[in-house]
Amino acid sequence: MTKRHGYALLAAVLAVVVVLSAAIYIGVAADDGTGTRSDVAGGRTTHNAAAPASTGTWVGAWSASPAGAEPGTETTGLAGRSVRNVVHAAAGGTSARITLSNLYGQQPLTVTHATIAVAATANNAAAAAVGTMRRLTFGGATTVAVPAGGQVMSDAVRVRIPHGADVLVTTYSPTPSGPVTYHPFARQLSYVAEGDRTEDVSGVSYTGQSPYWRYLTALDVLSDEAAGTVVVLGDSLTDGITSTVGANHRWTDVLSERLRASAGSGETPRYSVVNQGISGNQILAAGLGRPADNPSGLSRFGRDVLDRTNVRAVVIDLGVNDILRNPNQVDPRTVTDGLRTLVRQAHARGLRVVGATLMPFQGHRGYTDARDAVRRAVNAEIRSGKVYDAVVDFDAALRDPYNPRRLRSDYDSGDHLHPSDKGYRRMADVFDLGDLKGAAPADL
Repeated sequence: MTKRHGYALLAAVLAVVVVLSAAIYIGVAADDGTGTRSDVAGGRTTHNAAAPASTGTWVGAWSASPAGAEPGTETTGLAGRSVRNVVHAAAGGTSARITLSNLYGQQPLTVTHATIAVAATANNAAAAAVGTMRRLTFGGATTVAVPAGGQVMSDAVRVRIPHGADVLVTTYSPTPSGPVTYHPFARQLSYVAEGDRTEDVSGVSYTGQSPYWRYLTALDVLSDEAAGTVVVLGDSLTDGITSTVGANHRWTDVLSERLRASAGSGETPRYSVVNQGISGNQILAAGLGRPADNPSGLSRFGRDVLDRTNVRAVVIDLGVNDILRNPNQVDPRTVTDGLRTLVRQAHARGLRVVGATLMPFQGHRGYTDARDAVRRAVNAEIRSGKVYDAVVDFDAALRDPYNPRRLRSDYDSGDHLHPSDKGYRRMADVFDLGDLKGAAPADL
């Protein structure tokens, strides 16, 4: 071999190494922080669709659990209409992706057009901010068929999502899909328009208002400010059923603001917060139907908690409905054993779990002394440290100091079970943010 040929061969080998190194780098850069590659747009793309920059971490900015089949949609679904969901971003980022659910559909949900945009104002309006409208794709295509009982995640699209902004996610389906998968107690107004008005920036065609979130179950962002996601699993107390509509006054909203305000200081982790509350939810029992409306905490834990993006910690506030809705529930161990099952599932993933004590409800129509005795026994076990890794004592924080079986009057929404806006803020304020930090300890 001549010296010239030797140099040529060496140059060729070095070129191959450079190409392989670049490919490996791109693959690693697309990782979402959970050990799996993020779903970025590939193949065909349309205007406004672009792969995101590689810096940042994928986290949950908003989420809601699919809770049932919307009444009145059994035959045609929302065929021929555009659905514009309004959601509030708990974290900011430079790119975004969404998840659509057809859990309660009886046939494929065909979405032919979907967009995302930042809302022009923060007053629950349907108009998009100028220059933020982006068309979404799924595997590079603008049309996707979400299978009955299934869900799909969109490709990532580059768009700046400010922290605390309202985000508009719009879908259009031209064909019937059967029952619409929805979350009934959004405490936020969303919108509906006739025809394909998916890219209507002005929002003037959205003349129909909706108190529900439909199809949309998650918004993730490639965040430059958060390093992971806290998932809160709960019932109506977490769903924020009595909080002011459109004001984002659920206790999880306030917790999110506290985390952001003190992120990186002391023991406070840089986490976003997503809310997986379903009103009426129980740990053990589910509603009627297949799949069940209002699925139990045990049955939905994998999908609604463990499968969320880049989960770092879990908060659980469940158990009141297991007591209120089951007249024969007299053994507190039934409740605490169910909670321990959830904790074991989280620990199997290395996740730390913070659990809440159950707040009082004397004066509520379901109150009895026997049920309150079960509640107090459950709380005693939780406080003993034998259920959760850490405890937030909502009971002690919100009860009436002169009658600990009922809520303090200014924390009571009026139904003697659910808090007022002030009560929800109190729940978030007593949460020790440092409890969210760290991995799961040894088995309790």
